[in-house]
Amino acid sequence: MPTPGTEPRRGAPPVDAAESPADIVHHHEPHAEAPTPAVKRAVASKKPAASTPVVETAPVKLDEVKRGADLAFKSATGLSAGLIVTIVGFIAVFLLALAVPALGRNNANFLTSNEWDLGSKFSFGISGLMWTTVFSSIIAMMIAVPIAIGVALLITHYAKGALSNTIGFMVDLLAAVPSVVYGLWGLRVLGPVLVPVGEFLSKILGWIPIFKPGLLPSPGTVFTASTVLAIMILPIVTSISRDVFAQTPRDNIEAAWALGATKTEMIRTAVIPYGRSGVTAAAMLGLGRALGETVAVMIILSTVQELDFSIFGGGETFAARIANGAGELDSADKTGAYIAAGLVLFVLTFVVNAVARTLANAGKVKA
Repeated sequence: MPTPGTEPRRGAPPVDAAESPADIVHHHEPHAEAPTPAVKRAVASKKPAASTPVVETAPVKLDEVKRGADLAFKSATGLSAGLIVTIVGFIAVFLLALAVPALGRNNANFLTSNEWDLGSKFSFGISGLMWTTVFSSIIAMMIAVPIAIGVALLITHYAKGALSNTIGFMVDLLAAVPSVVYGLWGLRVLGPVLVPVGEFLSKILGWIPIFKPGLLPSPGTVFTASTVLAIMILPIVTSISRDVFAQTPRDNIEAAWALGATKTEMIRTAVIPYGRSGVTAAAMLGLGRALGETVAVMIILSTVQELDFSIFGGGETFAARIANGAGELDSADKTGAYIAAGLVLFVLTFVVNAVARTLANAGKVKA
């Protein structure tokens, strides 16, 4: 029943007298839709996730690194390197110890004199030996290195297949020829052939001291010996240059092709710069081989007493003088004179190898 003095609104639901005002207000407030029975069952079925149990595992035991083999190899390599240095040092000390007494009794200037008399006068000098040794080796290098580079480029970039292998095999075969064969061939076959060449060059370039006619006309000239030396060192320079040119990175070659370079330009801009250090080292190794050659030069060269600056004259190298004077090694002083000459050749070869290493390292292409 409505309270006296109040009328229910039209359209409003009847108010139950048992409901309190708070219930009436709550009845008319908006509220979320009640969950369905399916949702209630799903929520009820969910259980709190149990914590993941921590499984304790035994620690992994790694095998102990065994460095015994590495240490043994390192020790062996160090011992080998030390042994080589020790041997070279002993050779230097041996030469110096035996040469100093003879140099102290020498009656001539060892570096500037060309006299070699180990008799009563006991005077000896190496100026002529130094000139002939260095001069003949340089001429041999001037002949051999350009030919070796050309042959190496032919084998690696021009000739293919069987032709390349055949040329390489024939060049390598030159290294197997004994020195005595080169000497006899140079004196009997090559020397007479080069005599007209020497006469022609003397007539045309005779105003230059090194092209003047020799003091002793003979096939056994420095020019002949230098040509034979060039043939002897050709396999060394060619072999190393060939290996260096063959290792030119393909990217460098393809880059040159991509820029429109011809084959000659590709070789000049990509192959030769990459192999410059290797070719330099090969040339220096060939020079060391030429400086120390004994038998072939001893057979070919005609010995002269005076210092002859012409390439068409005779002379004697350090190695040839020592080999020719082996019969005079009957006293300590005479032996010391020859050992002093050998000491100079030892130092000269050492300097050449040091220069070769420096030039090779300086000429390496940096990535």
